[in-house]
Amino acid sequence: MNLENLWHYDSIQIGQSGPEVNVPITNDNIAEYADICQNYDPQYSISLSNKSLTAMPSMALSYAPLLRWEIAKNNGFVAYEDSQTMRKQTPFAKCQVDWRHPVKAGDNIRSTRKVFEKYERRGSKFVTFEVASYNQNNVNVATYYYTCIFEYAKGQRTQREETASPPFEKPFPEVTKSTSKLDLATVEIGSALLPLSISESEEIILRHNDFRLAGGKRDSNIHVDEEFAKNNIFGTAVNSGPATLSYNAQMLERNFDISNIYNNGSLLMRAITPVNAGDRITISGTMKDLKKNNEATIYTGRMTGENHLGDLVCLSDFTVQI
Repeated sequence: MNLENLWHYDSIQIGQSGPEVNVPITNDNIAEYADICQNYDPQYSISLSNKSLTAMPSMALSYAPLLRWEIAKNNGFVAYEDSQTMRKQTPFAKCQVDWRHPVKAGDNIRSTRKVFEKYERRGSKFVTFEVASYNQNNVNVATYYYTCIFEYAKGQRTQREETASPPFEKPFPEVTKSTSKLDLATVEIGSALLPLSISESEEIILRHNDFRLAGGKRDSNIHVDEEFAKNNIFGTAVNSGPATLSYNAQMLERNFDISNIYNNGSLLMRAITPVNAGDRITISGTMKDLKKNNEATIYTGRMTGENHLGDLVCLSDFTVQI
């Protein structure tokens, strides 16, 4: 008997929507987000020479948050995360982000959210949400499609054994003004991208959880609440999908100019293995295709993230148009 009117898989309907959200973009929240993502590129530093910063592309998931529990509430339901009787997490599975226009300090971003699709695959049940964001001129700046696991097939996930992890360190190689991008003049199909390494830590996981531009902080979830996490599919606290996605988007910035990413660029990241505090993630990539037309060259490629144990953490496909 569903006394709480839980928003379970069968209750979810395509088109169910949540409230619109408005978020002002400032130099301070752009710089703070970049620091949390361990992106030390000077273009995200507040200085006299940077009067109006441009947001990291992956910040789309923060200035236009998913807020799936608000979608549930807006349609008369209680989300699993807020349940008093059957509380559980609906964790990240994958996300595709499509970028259309730069977001800068001084912008005011309005976002909408709704159920986009639901499907079953190999016994598991998934729900995909669409979140679209627009600036003060009603220009679509980004749209992302965020897929959650609402029911996990039994026997498909086992807890990772505890192993020694490396100490926390800043990304290597660190991005500086002198760091060159991918040499597009010599790129061809099969060319390797410049790699990026990130060390995850409990501090960074907590800061990601606390950074909220809308919707309020969630003090108990599988990212920060070890006891709650033990009763969910991963068996231990892990970082968030948007955090890992931000590292993949930073990998794009390592290779392409941010203006090109914002020009109809896209990134589809699938989560494979959870990322724990203490993990060191190395992201590498390969160019898969180059297509030229009268207006631009379209670069497509694949990126893979592996932890220090050699486990595949994430698999991503990207498109950049120049």
